[in-house]
Amino acid sequence: MEKTSTTTRPPTGLVETAFTVNGEEVCLALDPRESLLDVLRERLVLTGTKKGCDQGQCGACTVHIDGRRVVSCLTPAVQVAGQDVTTIEGVAAPDGTLHPLQQAFVDCDALQCGYCTPGQVMSGLACLAEGHAETDGAIREYMSGNLCRCGAYVGITAAIRQVADQAAQSEV
Repeated sequence: MEKTSTTTRPPTGLVETAFTVNGEEVCLALDPRESLLDVLRERLVLTGTKKGCDQGQCGACTVHIDGRRVVSCLTPAVQVAGQDVTTIEGVAAPDGTLHPLQQAFVDCDALQCGYCTPGQVMSGLACLAEGHAETDGAIREYMSGNLCRCGAYVGITAAIRQVADQAAQSEV
């Protein structure tokens, strides 16, 4: 019987990709098939972004790219070259002080198991920035891409509404 070679070739076709994550520049040699989610979690060890369905249906992996929310499991990492990526790790202040929306999630009991919470917070921030938090109905509509298996939707809506109301009062 002929013995097959076990020698493997070094990976080819890698693409040098530079982008910013939570304010820090990174440059990696990426396989064009790697998702942003896998790069964040496995290469950069930013495990706050969760892997849920891995099919873009649950929203657990939501991050911001140049301020827009995206599901990172469906985003090729090479596609973010030259862009700013913000994960849940980049939301709180450098001293650890929670972002007002993170605090509102705690105050409004907007989490149970907490697995979906990072994606919920990132989508909630986008909902607020996009101006879709005027009513509970609008919040529910624009948060509909984020699923919570525990059913903490009432608290999530209340948390986003609380921050929207605080922002509206501070503008007066």
